[in-house]
Amino acid sequence: MPDVRLASPQGKWILFTTVLGSSMALLDSTVVNVALPRIGRDLDADLAALQWTINAYMLTLAGLILLGGALGDRFGRRRVFVIGVLWFAAASLLCGIAPNAEFLIAARALQGVGGALLTPGSLAIIQASFHADDRSRAVGLWSGFGGVGAAVGPFVGGWLVDGPGWRWVFLLNVPLALLCAPIAVRHVPESGDGRAHTRFDVLGAVLGALALALVTYALIEARAGSLVVVLTAVLGVAAAVVFVLVERRRADPMMPTDIFASRQFTAVNLVTLCVYAAFGGFFFLAALQLQVVVGYSALGAGTALLPTTALMLLFSARSGALADRIGPRIPLTVGPLLCAAGMLLMLRVGPDASYLADVLPALLVLGLGMVTLVAPLTATVLGSVDTARAGLASGINNAAARAAGLIAVAALPLIAGMGEEAYRSPGAFDDAFGRAMTVCAGVLVVGAVVAFATVRTPPADCRRPECRTHGSVTAPPLEGVRARKRLA
Repeated sequence: MPDVRLASPQGKWILFTTVLGSSMALLDSTVVNVALPRIGRDLDADLAALQWTINAYMLTLAGLILLGGALGDRFGRRRVFVIGVLWFAAASLLCGIAPNAEFLIAARALQGVGGALLTPGSLAIIQASFHADDRSRAVGLWSGFGGVGAAVGPFVGGWLVDGPGWRWVFLLNVPLALLCAPIAVRHVPESGDGRAHTRFDVLGAVLGALALALVTYALIEARAGSLVVVLTAVLGVAAAVVFVLVERRRADPMMPTDIFASRQFTAVNLVTLCVYAAFGGFFFLAALQLQVVVGYSALGAGTALLPTTALMLLFSARSGALADRIGPRIPLTVGPLLCAAGMLLMLRVGPDASYLADVLPALLVLGLGMVTLVAPLTATVLGSVDTARAGLASGINNAAARAAGLIAVAALPLIAGMGEEAYRSPGAFDDAFGRAMTVCAGVLVVGAVVAFATVRTPPADCRRPECRTHGSVTAPPLEGVRARKRLA
């Protein structure tokens, strides 16, 4: 039984190193957005290259995160966490010295592999290490401190971009990792899952990642309209179909398809796809809009976006408590509608926009919508399946959220009619940004309709999330990704 007390020196070190490790991966999924214009200018990169700079990381992270949790269960959570931290640091170093866009994209993909190893392990270590009486508080502190990191990340990222340069957004991870890894080795007890099997569903992980990669490539390169793009799209869909067939037939798959027999679970994941696709597209394009069109510096753009994260940090726990009392249907309906209204208000953010009159009101409405829906969404996912499968359900939902953001970053510029050089032209980008925000708002409305039509109150004895404070706006926090994760 875990017996580390939170007040002990060891407990404080465990909390520190897990927060530091998970914050590295979280920050790199957010702060890079504010660096994109400078990266594009310095590396002479077109819009497709900027899309890949974001998506290469999200692709390997989303495709391998369930497998990363399984590796921790099987070989030891501390060991895999430390490997993930060091891997992430090495990939960050490669990002920081990238001589061209192609090198940077490849290094970002390697970063995502490191993120997939360390992200599920950070929370699993806390759950496996602390005494039962301290576990909820430890998880709350982990989530809260991680949220603070998410809040200051774009600010720090903007400061680095405007100061020493965008490369330091990545290079900063190296000393952080060199601090984190030794502390983990010295103070974190090793833990694993004695019920883990000996073989992993590597085929499922490869097929899932391959399907995402092929579809993403087809969407980003679709402007060319070549036969290669068409064939890639067809192969991507085929890989997705084969992935589902393989998962259905394996005895112990990475993603057992029978979990979708729960109508509530399926419905909530559809809502997740809608809202996190809109979020992913928004935060990718909003950072560009504020710099390219409005004329903000990287620091100004990062600071401008802080209200959404601050609202989530301050009020997400209360939103979750309210949803516990009134049920999730209303929050999951009203939340996406508020987010849609916030994105429509972003249509006022143009060349002469005032922060107080135009930008801030849109972000406040968007933030209130996020506060309303994110915590109830996580809780409803956990409540829609048997308690024994709650960790698996949360892991699948987290992967779905990341995949939705990945597809949105790939597809939204295409749908909005952005050309390869659009981010170099304020007028062209502004026009396309307006169309993109309208599309995002429409997707959110679809999510609200799905929630209203399908979501019901989970049973009273269902599992409740230990993470009550949400600070990440790009994906929900992992909730015990220690599912028997899918070894085959």
